[in-house]
Amino acid sequence: MTSTLTQPSADPAVSARAGAVPRRRTRLFALPEVRWATAATVLFLLALPLQLAGAPAWSWGPLYALSYVTGGWEPGWEGLKALKDKTLDVDLLMVVAALGAASIGQVMDGALLIVIFATSGALEALATARTADSVRGLLDLAPATATRIAPDGTEQPVAVEELAVGDTILVRPGERVGADGRVLDGVSEVDQASITGEPLPAAKEPGDEVFAGTLNGTGALRVRVERDASDSVIARIVRMVEEASETKAPTQLFIEKVEQRYSLGMVAATLAVFGVPLAFGEHFSEALLRAMTFMIVASPCAVVLATMPPLLSAIANAGRHGVLVKSAVVMERLGQVDAVALDKTGTLTEGTPRVTDVRPLPGRGLREDELLTLAAAAEHPSEHPLARAVVDAARERSLDLSPAQDFTSAPGVGVKAVVDGRTVEVGAPDRLLGTADGDASPVAALVEELEHSGRTAVLVLVDATPAGVLGIADRLRPDAAV
Repeated sequence: MTSTLTQPSADPAVSARAGAVPRRRTRLFALPEVRWATAATVLFLLALPLQLAGAPAWSWGPLYALSYVTGGWEPGWEGLKALKDKTLDVDLLMVVAALGAASIGQVMDGALLIVIFATSGALEALATARTADSVRGLLDLAPATATRIAPDGTEQPVAVEELAVGDTILVRPGERVGADGRVLDGVSEVDQASITGEPLPAAKEPGDEVFAGTLNGTGALRVRVERDASDSVIARIVRMVEEASETKAPTQLFIEKVEQRYSLGMVAATLAVFGVPLAFGEHFSEALLRAMTFMIVASPCAVVLATMPPLLSAIANAGRHGVLVKSAVVMERLGQVDAVALDKTGTLTEGTPRVTDVRPLPGRGLREDELLTLAAAAEHPSEHPLARAVVDAARERSLDLSPAQDFTSAPGVGVKAVVDGRTVEVGAPDRLLGTADGDASPVAALVEELEHSGRTAVLVLVDATPAGVLGIADRLRPDAAV
């Protein structure tokens, strides 16, 4: 089977950047299933060496009995409740098999079965809790309050749950957007990595859509709320993760389908294995031993333990690493995939842009290092990822950067500063070329060449004249197969 998996950023409801989810971790012993399983395991490990060492039964027998109780009471109780509803549950079969093992003198084997089953339940509970942790981490991305602008222009801090469709909110520089909506006024760059997975901030201006939980840049935005908090992109992602933990894989559905019939058949077969030889004169203890052995071997416990716990664990582990799994069906089908094609920033790539090309324009009198020095000096006060990439490239070459004066930054355009008495502008070619002096055709050709090779082109103007172009790209991870 060959499959292609894609995570297009066009639909932010189905993608999340790896590592973007705040890390939460359920305390291991906060779960009762873990405490009971641990108690049963400790008691078993205390009793086992005493039994093997030949100690009297009174020293290890009570420990095994307590292990039966601590590890088996919960599945036994669930099995009895299912039996009340006329359903023969595998939990009850497990307890009966363990008690049957004890009845024929195999106390250790029964206790081991109890410990294995209790441990499986604890792992399933832990995996479910870890999945819930990732959901709560997603909720933490959205701010608890927002600044609503009243009709009279006053600002009112309100809980995001109180925002209604049509309200106008103010998002100050450095704040997280409080609700999904559309920009009414203002220009800024918004870091949407937590939603779309893209590492570069997206320029936002009137008419553009913004999402709750994304981080605003240096500009102030007025945003009209277009979705209730319960219907935001983050809320939809949360619901998707919760639904994933409740879905059942095809293997589990098949097992549940045949479990009831199989269990009834196994009980009938066990009674036959016990009753038929007994009717033909076999000794009671021998018939019971054979029947209990058959029940333990034929119990579907191992099959049940091998289905949902591993899937839940895989879903939880993926959630902790920022990968949101849509359903258990999808997770199981991944095991049948032979080839995977990924096209996502931060998946095959490092997620950090780096300067790959420094291309001075002929006839401008600047060498590579001089062009990069001027660009890095102008970009130094900026916090934009592309600006950091330019500054890092200059530092890697050990270039001395002069202080920038009269620094200004325009979201979606670039930066402007005075460096050593020269006005340096660094930014988007399509925005800066309109204000540049001289022939733009050499610049356009160079920009097209870089962008055709997968680079992001950044134009550098010196005293309003194009001086060169920088190529910036995200590098492949060292372990990415190409």
